[in-house]
Amino acid sequence: MKNRRAKIHRKTRETEIIVAIGLDSQEPAADVSTGIGFFDHMLTTFTLHGHFDLEVTANGDIHVDGHHTIEDLGITMGLALKDAIGDKKGINRYGSFFLPMDEALAFVALDFSGRPYFVFEVEDKIQLAPMVGTFDTQLLEEFFRALAYNAGITLHMRLLAGKNTHHIIEALFKAFAHALRIAVAIDPTVKGVPSTKGVL
Repeated sequence: MKNRRAKIHRKTRETEIIVAIGLDSQEPAADVSTGIGFFDHMLTTFTLHGHFDLEVTANGDIHVDGHHTIEDLGITMGLALKDAIGDKKGINRYGSFFLPMDEALAFVALDFSGRPYFVFEVEDKIQLAPMVGTFDTQLLEEFFRALAYNAGITLHMRLLAGKNTHHIIEALFKAFAHALRIAVAIDPTVKGVPSTKGVL
């Protein structure tokens, strides 16, 4: 069994963030502290549904607002994912998942292509409430965009139904976790890198 792990420490004048992630956990565990309670809940949910290990310590200027902390956390998590996945030999590469949560229905599809791209079709039909706890919901898109571009992932996120903003965001995080778990899983029938190019 592989033990694909990475730890990234990123410091700016606005934030200092440490992310450690393990992709091959036998017993997923989360130790998360961002200073934003709802986001801690989302990252813990992501960990358990993706069957990952995740440690996050984020110290940022949340006395201003959460923007720098959430975006920089997306950057750092993306870099950690990219490092942990390594040369991508033997992985499924693609993952997708539909996830219902009460009235909400989310769909996520992703590709560890090495070509970052992000599509976020969430608020075209449904307006999110501006805040959930102390989390500014506008930052959801910022987080996943930063993660996708720094991990080198093509990431599509779509909301098909939903009214409750908490349910919507949680459904998206859970769907992302399941899709990512599928994509990074090792397929013993895959020899080398899953691309005709021979590199991703």
